[in-house]
Amino acid sequence: MVRREPRQLPTPALHLSPEAVAAMREDLPVVAERVVQTIVEEVPSYVAAFDGSMGETIRNAVQLALGGFLTLASGRRGVDLRTPAPAMEGAYQLGRGEARSGRTTDALLAAYRIGARVSWREMSTRAVDAGLDGQTLAAFAELVFAYIDELSAASVAGHEDELATTGRVRTRLLERVARALLDGSPEDAVLEAAERADWPPPTTLTAVLVPRSQVRPVLGLVPPATLEAGETSGADEVGVLLVPDAHGRSRGALLRTLRGRGAVVGPSRPWLEVRTSYVRARRAHALGLRDDTEAHLPTLVLTADPEALADLRARALAPLADLRPATAEKLTETLRSWLLHQGRREDVAADLFVHPQTVRYRLGQLREAYGDRLEDPRTVLDLTLALGVAEPEPVSEN
Repeated sequence: MVRREPRQLPTPALHLSPEAVAAMREDLPVVAERVVQTIVEEVPSYVAAFDGSMGETIRNAVQLALGGFLTLASGRRGVDLRTPAPAMEGAYQLGRGEARSGRTTDALLAAYRIGARVSWREMSTRAVDAGLDGQTLAAFAELVFAYIDELSAASVAGHEDELATTGRVRTRLLERVARALLDGSPEDAVLEAAERADWPPPTTLTAVLVPRSQVRPVLGLVPPATLEAGETSGADEVGVLLVPDAHGRSRGALLRTLRGRGAVVGPSRPWLEVRTSYVRARRAHALGLRDDTEAHLPTLVLTADPEALADLRARALAPLADLRPATAEKLTETLRSWLLHQGRREDVAADLFVHPQTVRYRLGQLREAYGDRLEDPRTVLDLTLALGVAEPEPVSEN
């Protein structure tokens, strides 16, 4: 937290008599009340702010500020606003309180302008009654408005610091909600984390993986209640977002928003079950798949158990095992296309960019290798599953 360093204020020789200063101090409660009343009348957002303890706090802050000014204006040696002062601290804390109350710096600065005007009117009247000449009164005015400027700057700094602190705390609390969901924490622990973060649970959550360079831009495009998981084990190169209520028709809008950003979008799940969406998105990412995981379901299913798939491929392609590797590769490629195109020779030829006669020749070799088994539904099923996707890469379990 860095507070604004106050500048040296002008401290002209005002020559206020002790009696005048004492009289002004006696008037402070009345002046403070008039400042408060005028602020309430002219700044609508403060109408309810002065009720109860908050109003008393602000009244005390006004009196403290005016008292600090009189100390400065009295010409006492050693008064320096660059040193910690109760008035400056009070202004700073007032700014923090205003941020916690949800009011903006616009309202706060308007209140200061009104306070300066009313204070100057009341205190200058007393100063004139005390016999100040025109030159000294001008110096008095300069000091009043310079002092108010410093107090308003301190309040703005307090307001900004409070917002920054509150934002960091809330970010950490929301990250804990995301981590609890992804770690599979007990439901009561997740609900407690959501309550502490003041995060209203949605109907569904959708896990989205995006490159870290895209996290900030994407967060600006998805619903504000989206959770960011922060650092996630095994996903250092991507950020993890949990997007609320992106199911049904809303899913299409989410996919359009993420198009071209290298994202992987898991399925929508009831919010407490979003870990399953995250696991699927992670598996798709590990396989090099992008965009909508719903478009890659066959690949995800067939690669769910890589070792089992490898065993199935080895068994299904055993009749080609004794052939030369180059021949076995061509026949495997032809067999896969034949299965996927349901035996339509012209389509297989177009898929493989070969002449239909070449397809006929290769199919003859396959029938020689497999015999009648190519007519067996179980063998066809095994071959379809074994060759349904490209040779899979090992899938990380993290």
